[in-house]
Amino acid sequence: MVSAPHEAMHRVFQEYPGLFTRLSDVLGLELPPLVSAEPLTVDLTTNEPLERRVDTLLRIETEGDGPFLLVIEAQGKKDPGKTASWPYYVTYLNNRYRLPVLLLVVCQDHATAAWAARPLTIGLPQWPTVITRPLVAGPHNMPVITEVAEVRKDLALATLSAITHADDPDVDAILKTMSTALRDIPETIAEPVIELIAQGLGNRPAAQQWRNLVAVDLSFYTSPLSEEIRDEGRAQGRTEDLLLILDVRGIGITDAVREQITTCGDPGLLRQWLKRAALATTAEEVFGEGTPAGG
Repeated sequence: MVSAPHEAMHRVFQEYPGLFTRLSDVLGLELPPLVSAEPLTVDLTTNEPLERRVDTLLRIETEGDGPFLLVIEAQGKKDPGKTASWPYYVTYLNNRYRLPVLLLVVCQDHATAAWAARPLTIGLPQWPTVITRPLVAGPHNMPVITEVAEVRKDLALATLSAITHADDPDVDAILKTMSTALRDIPETIAEPVIELIAQGLGNRPAAQQWRNLVAVDLSFYTSPLSEEIRDEGRAQGRTEDLLLILDVRGIGITDAVREQITTCGDPGLLRQWLKRAALATTAEEVFGEGTPAGG
């Protein structure tokens, strides 16, 4: 199953096709000025009954050297299967489009980045026939951006940087810088950044820090994450109100019912219980038949 961080590591290039222009400078890759980037189909399946897909594929146009293909692969951990699939992607795309192919692998930890950067060889040890050398972006070479001015200078690069540094000890400072920089940016521009970073953090502890920052610093936005946080806030408020009304009206509830209330994340259901509690005299009248009364 594809994880949220996996999606964020390559989707950022779909959201900002020109990102590789700046990233190539960061990675020390000398290329002619890039003038455009066009998404292509990621399906590399042939007539054989084996599905093959890259994460993101872009056709990049340059000013002087003609077009090339950029394959972007998000890699969350070491995967021996990529030893065969990455060379296949490169050779297949070169044969299909008759264009040079560059493979970029995006990682979030040093060990995976070091593994991904190894040349992949096909052939004999004495004479390799095909050598695939991925270009790798990860915490080892992406800048740690903790200056608001730097974020606003290149929002796409700062977003990728925050994603690749999800496990960095300074991730809280990185995220605080991002949320501060987004305050004065139009919502249509800020929204994809908010969502991509949330995806990139996955289930890490820093994800809750980002949610808190979005809730406080960016509370005026209406991105899906912002709305989700607001819904959680509404549910929490209704939970507290419901418990208070039950207590004031002397309606006893069991520990199991209390847990049912505190773990309910459905604002609509909580509202229904709240309305019933205002008139009820027993827990059964609030939560339905079969609800045990508390002592």
